[in-house]
Amino acid sequence: MDLCPTQAIVGPYKLDARRCISYLTIEHAGPIDEALRPLIGNRIYGCDDCQLACPWNKFAQLSPLPDWQARDGLGVGSIAELMAWSESDFLRRTEGSAIRRIGHARWLRNLALAAGNAFTSPSLKSQEREALLKTLTAWAQHADPVVQEQVAWSLGRA
Repeated sequence: MDLCPTQAIVGPYKLDARRCISYLTIEHAGPIDEALRPLIGNRIYGCDDCQLACPWNKFAQLSPLPDWQARDGLGVGSIAELMAWSESDFLRRTEGSAIRRIGHARWLRNLALAAGNAFTSPSLKSQEREALLKTLTAWAQHADPVVQEQVAWSLGRA
């Protein structure tokens, strides 16, 4: 319960999904509560810290099945690089992955949130800062108002 970044586990066997990073980044289509945004950090699709801490999961084993392996291009890349994907890039790169179901707009919202949080990191290099500013600015007039709002919030943290 103490390891949950947003304190979504409110008691034994009790979860407040409205605070859960996996819910917020995957299922929730609207804007994310501003109080929770800094707690999400750089997570763009889920969290699963609770799974890492769960004592039952010490028995879990890696699956050899291809569907359970990391997919090329999804586990690497900077926030700015991932955010530069067009909708067609997103659809092509996430084909066959559960990530695809969040859609490009939610993908951008989540990446924009991570970018806003990156601006507060003392280890952010000036080159990375410039790349984030450029990429965020490119999406500032996105058709989705949720993306627009998230980009504006994140640019405000720069």
